[in-house]
Amino acid sequence: MRQGNIQVQSENMLPIIKKWLYSDKDIFLREIVANGCDAIKKFEKLVLIGEAQKDEAKPRIGITVDKEARTLVVDDNGIGMTEEEVEKYITQVAFSGAQDFIERYKDKTGPDAGIIGHFGLGFYSSFMVSDTVEIDTLSCQSGAKPVHWISKGESSYEIGEGERATRGSTVTMHISENESEFLEESRIREILRKYCAFMPYEIFLNAKEGEEQKPVNNPTPLWLKAPKDCTKEEYEQFYSELFLDFNPPLFWIHLNVDYPFNLKGILYFPKQTDKLEVVPGEIKLYANQVYIADNIKEVVPEFLMLLKGVIDCPDLPLNVSRSFLQNDGDVQKISKHISKKVSDKLHEIFTDTREDYNRYWEDISPFIKFGCVRDDGFYDRVRDILLLKDINGEYLTLDDFPKQEGEKIFYVSDENLQSQYIHMFKEQGLNAALLTHVIDSHFISFVEYREKDLKFARIDSDIGEAMKNTVGADDGDQIIEAFKKSIENGDITVKAERLKSVETPAVMLLDEYSRRMQDMSRMYGDAFAGAKPEASIVLNLDNSLVQAIPALSQQDAQLVCRHIYDLAQLSHKPLGAEEMAGFIARSVKLLSMVAAATKKEAPFDAEKEENGD
Repeated sequence: MRQGNIQVQSENMLPIIKKWLYSDKDIFLREIVANGCDAIKKFEKLVLIGEAQKDEAKPRIGITVDKEARTLVVDDNGIGMTEEEVEKYITQVAFSGAQDFIERYKDKTGPDAGIIGHFGLGFYSSFMVSDTVEIDTLSCQSGAKPVHWISKGESSYEIGEGERATRGSTVTMHISENESEFLEESRIREILRKYCAFMPYEIFLNAKEGEEQKPVNNPTPLWLKAPKDCTKEEYEQFYSELFLDFNPPLFWIHLNVDYPFNLKGILYFPKQTDKLEVVPGEIKLYANQVYIADNIKEVVPEFLMLLKGVIDCPDLPLNVSRSFLQNDGDVQKISKHISKKVSDKLHEIFTDTREDYNRYWEDISPFIKFGCVRDDGFYDRVRDILLLKDINGEYLTLDDFPKQEGEKIFYVSDENLQSQYIHMFKEQGLNAALLTHVIDSHFISFVEYREKDLKFARIDSDIGEAMKNTVGADDGDQIIEAFKKSIENGDITVKAERLKSVETPAVMLLDEYSRRMQDMSRMYGDAFAGAKPEASIVLNLDNSLVQAIPALSQQDAQLVCRHIYDLAQLSHKPLGAEEMAGFIARSVKLLSMVAAATKKEAPFDAEKEENGD
């Protein structure tokens, strides 16, 4: 066996970098501006250790768009480069000047020194949109000469003495004919807002000499401050500016971790605008104040993506394009830590300000329930502070919520459709939970899986013993038989019970298990095809209308039974078109019968009434 070295030819590598290194072309501006930030950071570090002379120039990056000249220029007043350094850092693909600087000065400035660059490829992203790129640079070293470098993105370049008179570097990109969008000031401003909004040094766009101008970025974002130094107004203002959401957030978590990894950020709990759907949030990921991406699930647990916020973590193991994360054990640790900080904050609010926690519940419960379903560990941490809102508007924990028939919790999924059942429950002093959000069906199944003895049953799935009378004559068989003949529906089971709610003639019940299977068939289609809930109607033997059924003529019994049946159906679902038409026709007929019966009675006589006759 013999050894050899793999050869990489730059004429083959550069086209790959230009076309495939970055998923979006606009990232090139982030890379060039980030290089400028690194150059300024390096100069500051050298001043700090006494290897460079400080001057009066304020750190800044200037960007100039010249549509007529078809140039986009990025200028910094950082460390600058000598001709030797240009040859070393620019002309060697994948040789990182940032990493070289860190290694050289790590004993004096620390292991990373806040430097952004890592791979030595960012500069070449400029060729994604440019035919030609020029560099004019002057090193901060005493006696250094200015350098001019130019290349068309091929394997050759030209280098020589330049004309720059102040320290720093200028990158001039001659924009290609088919990339003219990057000569529009509005487009450049949009890119800067997206990628460079919080880069650590002021960035100016098309600044005119002698004219005061505001930077396009905020170099000191709120997440860099200590939580104790931030006010409520600052948190809310930062939220509205970042997300253009002028509804103030409910509350927030300020992350500020130095060990075992560097992590800062702010997570906001937004007010939910849609009470029936899970509204996705937006969490922006940064590394050293450089925007990476939104909602990276490797760092941010999936259920936390219902929140809004920013996370800045310089320790993230990014790939060469700084667009995605490498698979790394540290990422999972960061993710778990964020999840734990969220649960800690929720416990703090629950313990210290329970009224606020109750008030927030309707907005935060979808995210908490989603988190429980997606992460067993999160469920274990928040299990004791999970709330159920009852039909009286009170908020109770799982342990405090009243159970029936052992460990069964009745619940309501639609307050309007199930209003009859709610009325019956309240009348008998019973309770039920309001679980009306789209995620609740998944949530209760998960809780049943985790809490083996606990079961949930919808309020229309069963009649509990507490709602029944145990005394009275039982002529249910005759009434059941008459009812079956009248409705002619073999798919439904007819039962008779003595209910305490005497004004209710009948209630419709749907078996909990088969109804859940039907709900799953709606969601997942063929996997549960054919699922149909087992329905039954319970006639109330203590209701006067039901008691009268056996004495009615066959025609009148059919009319009354069918009407009772539709009334029971209305208590848990809307009637179909034909059913509603029949219901209205029967209602009119019944009212006509009442009117006719009234006419047959003797007219009212006030004198007789007064004499008691």
